[in-house]
Amino acid sequence: MTIHWCGTGLSSGPGLRKLIEAGHRVVVWNRTVAKAEEAVGDIAKDIRAYSLEALTATLEPGDIAISMLTVDHHVGIAKACLSKGAHFVSSSYISPEMKALDQAFRDAGLVSVNEVGLDPGIDHLMAHDLVARYRASKGYNADNVLSFLSYCGGVPKIPNPFRYKFSWAPLGVLKALRSPSRSLRNFSELRVARPWDAITRYDAPLPSPESFEVYPNRDSYPFMQDYRFDEAWKVRDFVRGTIRLNGWADAWAPVFREIETLSGPEGDARLAEMAAEFVRDNSYAPGEPDRVLLFVDLKAEREGRILFHETWAMDAWGDARGTAMARLVSTPVSMAVESLLKREIAVGVHAAPHERKLIDSWLGQVRGLVQYMERIDHTA
Repeated sequence: MTIHWCGTGLSSGPGLRKLIEAGHRVVVWNRTVAKAEEAVGDIAKDIRAYSLEALTATLEPGDIAISMLTVDHHVGIAKACLSKGAHFVSSSYISPEMKALDQAFRDAGLVSVNEVGLDPGIDHLMAHDLVARYRASKGYNADNVLSFLSYCGGVPKIPNPFRYKFSWAPLGVLKALRSPSRSLRNFSELRVARPWDAITRYDAPLPSPESFEVYPNRDSYPFMQDYRFDEAWKVRDFVRGTIRLNGWADAWAPVFREIETLSGPEGDARLAEMAAEFVRDNSYAPGEPDRVLLFVDLKAEREGRILFHETWAMDAWGDARGTAMARLVSTPVSMAVESLLKREIAVGVHAAPHERKLIDSWLGQVRGLVQYMERIDHTA
């Protein structure tokens, strides 16, 4: 059995190294071999130039292919896995095209596990944990009113005037700003065309309390089902979103104004130019610490009384081990590979696991990656 790790970008290193150091046979694929050698050449024994054709030709039954490439590569690699009897792993969201492969993976007895990075990934584990704890709590009641919030983001540990630095592809950041979102606020659907139209304040439950700017991200609604919310539950709020430093909206106002004017191929070209400018002006210097924040909160109330309220709070930053973002995106991917090898993940297309054994195991490993992580009971 061979593990094929495709992509050695900013968020790949720690998880890839973990698998190599564990003694697995790993082939590293990257579009630029020199960049892969720079990233893991000190320990990787087999580095190759990536192309889908070359990967497909190499895959053997029982192998595992990991895509840490851009999202447009995932489905092609997953289909290659199906054709060769191999499993697939990705940290990215499950696209409709990936979901459509579910039955094919089941019929072949193969696994496609996705959404096993930071967000999505660790946030899913925390959400599953809170929902399970709520169901088992004394405060559980079908008539309760529920509020769920999940906010995640990478920010500079040392704030800069731009209130942000890039720990992943700037073009991806900019494209995300062009995406609409749908969330549930005060029992009503909230649709937002652009993130900056729905920025609110979030007071984070950290040892030294801090406030941040937050906004809803993508479509939150499907995750109610993913997190095993009962259809009959009374849900007031359900928001999955992004967290930013205070002052981010003001610092980025010129960016927002320009993005509003962009469309078509010319707009995409301008986005690429902007991304290049941002990399030049707002990248992390060697050894400069980044910071990752994640908060997942579930509250249940009835007749004005809080019956259950717990929050997972996580704060991590770059240190001698490298960036927090790389650790928290790629290490869960390696956890998924290890669980797949142990046959702990069912066949088919899946997101991060909801089984109690895997939640506890994975979150236990995540604790070793961060500087602060606690599940806070606000009713204790």
